[in-house]
Amino acid sequence: LLEHRALDQITVRDICAEAVIHYATFFRHHDGKDALLEHLAADQIARLVELTVPIKEAGDDRGSILALCNYIQDHRGLWSVLLNGGAGATMRAEWLRYTRMVTGPAPVDSWLPSELGTICTTSLIVETIAWWLRPEQGAWAPDAIADILHRLVTTSIASRR
Repeated sequence: LLEHRALDQITVRDICAEAVIHYATFFRHHDGKDALLEHLAADQIARLVELTVPIKEAGDDRGSILALCNYIQDHRGLWSVLLNGGAGATMRAEWLRYTRMVTGPAPVDSWLPSELGTICTTSLIVETIAWWLRPEQGAWAPDAIADILHRLVTTSIASRR
């Protein structure tokens, strides 16, 4: 539904019809559209974490970023709506929440406070992805975006010493 209409044009009844569930069933699981959107955002970020963290932990930062970009490309319609549509604020907040859960503390001698580094790194990644997903940006391949992100992160914020 989000790929065809703006969030504010979609009703709970539309969602129920598309999902082939009863109206009351929807409200047993979600308080409303916003709650469903928060659940969807959390689910998508959790999938990214499951996909990318093991690669990063294996020492392949660029591979982790490439996996993220490939996943988003494979789900481009949904992610375009989530980041650039009515769910942008929810998606950004959820991404930051997950990032805080999986990042370690900054080195003791770091010039950048750990919390600020987390916020900046997350914002850099999210805003780059949101930019990439805008239709007017043309067709950037996932590996090109991964290169951009890897260079941005490793040359700016990630090198916090």
